[in-house]
Amino acid sequence: MPRPLGELEDAVMTRVWQWNRPVTVREVLEDLQQERSIAYTTVMTVMDNLHQKGWVRREAEGRAYRYTAVSTRAAYSAALMNEAWSTSDNPAAALVAFFGMMSAEQREALRDAVRVVQHDGESGAEAAAEPPAEPPAELPAEPSAELPAPQEAEGDSAERPQEPGR
Repeated sequence: MPRPLGELEDAVMTRVWQWNRPVTVREVLEDLQQERSIAYTTVMTVMDNLHQKGWVRREAEGRAYRYTAVSTRAAYSAALMNEAWSTSDNPAAALVAFFGMMSAEQREALRDAVRVVQHDGESGAEAAAEPPAEPPAELPAEPSAELPAPQEAEGDSAERPQEPGR
């Protein structure tokens, strides 16, 4: 399971994701230096660490490497959300609390995503093989007061998801 990226790891991965092509340490360094003072060896170490953790793959090009993201930022974010949700002792309450933190725009994006998933599921071969037992309920515009608030168990905040590839 993924663990949240550190600040510098996230800054590096942001560039790799945005550029969506193989990148060198030098390219990432030059872009990062527009925002902060940072050494080549620091960026090289971070990119090597990201490779060791399974976030990027690399191919040798002369004496340097070109790094490519293994997955998208959306997949990374989804894995973090799934990990956080699956560790809850009350997943329904955790979702209600999460929905309650969302802006109206975020809830609308969530509704759109649910529609896409429902549509994809209906058009797939699995949908033809077995009909759904019951259509999924629409998401509420506001969180329901009927569901209990999530309880944070002792030690939950100190737990960390495992890094990919380890």
